[in-house]
Amino acid sequence: MNRKNRQGKPFSDIEVSAFCGQIALILRSGISSLEGIIIMQEDASSEEERAILQKIIDHMQETGSFYQSLSEIGTFPDYMLHMVEIGEETGTLDEVMEALSIHYEQEDAIGKSIKNAVTYPLVMGGMMLVVIFILLIKVMPIFNQVFIQLGTEMTGVSRMLMDFGNVISRYSVVLLALLLVCAAAALYCTRTVSGRQLFRRAGYHLRFIRPIYEEIAACRFASGMALTLSSGLNPERSMELVSALSDDPFFLEKLKQCQKEIEEGADLSEALHNAGIFSGVYARMASIGAKTGSMEQVMSRLAKLYQDDIDSRMNNTLAVLEPTLVIVLSVIVGIILLSVMLPLTGIMSSL
Repeated sequence: MNRKNRQGKPFSDIEVSAFCGQIALILRSGISSLEGIIIMQEDASSEEERAILQKIIDHMQETGSFYQSLSEIGTFPDYMLHMVEIGEETGTLDEVMEALSIHYEQEDAIGKSIKNAVTYPLVMGGMMLVVIFILLIKVMPIFNQVFIQLGTEMTGVSRMLMDFGNVISRYSVVLLALLLVCAAAALYCTRTVSGRQLFRRAGYHLRFIRPIYEEIAACRFASGMALTLSSGLNPERSMELVSALSDDPFFLEKLKQCQKEIEEGADLSEALHNAGIFSGVYARMASIGAKTGSMEQVMSRLAKLYQDDIDSRMNNTLAVLEPTLVIVLSVIVGIILLSVMLPLTGIMSSL
């Protein structure tokens, strides 16, 4: 259980997955959770990890409750704590911990897919701006000196580009301030709850981003439902717990509609379809699962299918972005250089 987090700071999805997986293995071996934590402490690879496990041990010796001990640490996600409490109450803690390990491994996979899809375009975009600014600010004035030495001046597009570079150089402080504001806005949109909600609302208005958001929300929902249903909870209670998983306001509205239809007596699969949570073949799979009493397995299968769809969509997006960004960069650089080289070639040929 490698942890680089400081005590009091939330663990990452992969760290939570590793912890749950180790606890599941210990419980399935017939060892109590307290004894298992003690064993994990003995094998701890750092003093920080050892201190966290010791705190869990101390609380377990006082309360005798694994759930309360994890709650006191303050670094585990609320959804995991809810499920641990249910596992203790129903006597299925080993199954719950194993399911939680799989669930948070999927959450980590989703997060990595999103980061990969966002990071590459940002890096390429940054490189494009740096190359273009260097050409406009540093290279164009050098060519202008060459033109002056030849007894002429830049005209047309080349002159316009050089003037634009001079403006950028003159107001570099303002440009730097704007870049810092953009960086701060990016951090706000990715590091805060309100910022992510604002970014998501803006993304929902873009046709090529909206399906990704919807699939990510549906994947988390299906994964959470598979976990709660496998713990022996009814669909109503499962929906309540899974609602805490999603921070997508649009998907939460669908969940509320679904819960309302279930309360009015509608079948779970029918409510999921009517609310727009599942559609097409996925809705039919949920309907079959409800009729055959295998909703838990169907939800787990749907989560895997959605994850595959997300990965495929992300890879396709990257496959299109890479050549597109390269082409755009090449065209811009080519225009800048040709605007200088063509007039310069004409002048040299006339000498």
